[in-house]
Amino acid sequence: MERQQHSDDPQQRELLRVCRIGRAQGLKGEVTVQIFTDEPEYRFAPDSVLYTRDGSQEYVVEYARAFKNRWIVKFEGIDDRDASEAANGIELYGEADDPEDMLEEDAWYPKDLVGLEARLAEGNGLSLPAGQVIGKVVDVLDSAQTLLKIRLASPVRDAVTGEVTESTALVPFVDELVPDIDLEEGYLTIDPPGGLIPGL
Repeated sequence: MERQQHSDDPQQRELLRVCRIGRAQGLKGEVTVQIFTDEPEYRFAPDSVLYTRDGSQEYVVEYARAFKNRWIVKFEGIDDRDASEAANGIELYGEADDPEDMLEEDAWYPKDLVGLEARLAEGNGLSLPAGQVIGKVVDVLDSAQTLLKIRLASPVRDAVTGEVTESTALVPFVDELVPDIDLEEGYLTIDPPGGLIPGL
């Protein structure tokens, strides 16, 4: 189950949260996991190594399978129900991929997106000026689908009271709505349908 990991210094590794171990599944050491990754097939491939938060312990994937929108994982050394129940609640992390490789694949981590300026895409469906600043990404929410939480540059105010009624918007993080991301320039573009961004 837990092996001392062999890297020179686990603290030097950039670790990203992958999953939280949940309930035992059956009697052979399998566990359900709550996933925090959009690449479970990669993270739970046989012989993949996940780590506790401080990097001091390894959990090696023996095998994994998806079942009814859940993932069930068997880790090496967790071989019975008692061991799998003892692991309940442990959060596991994986090593970050090489940043240059990720750029080539158009992949980003949520922390990379927070702080980016959100601008309207060129040729957007609202026929508004390209580059118009919508706001700033303040959070990335993982639910059934990944959502960008954007703090609006122009909060919506009540016409009568003048009080702010809408100060943020949630934008699904999909190619159709977020066509361009430029980490170096610090912005992303959004092509929102009508009604998605308050005030537009």
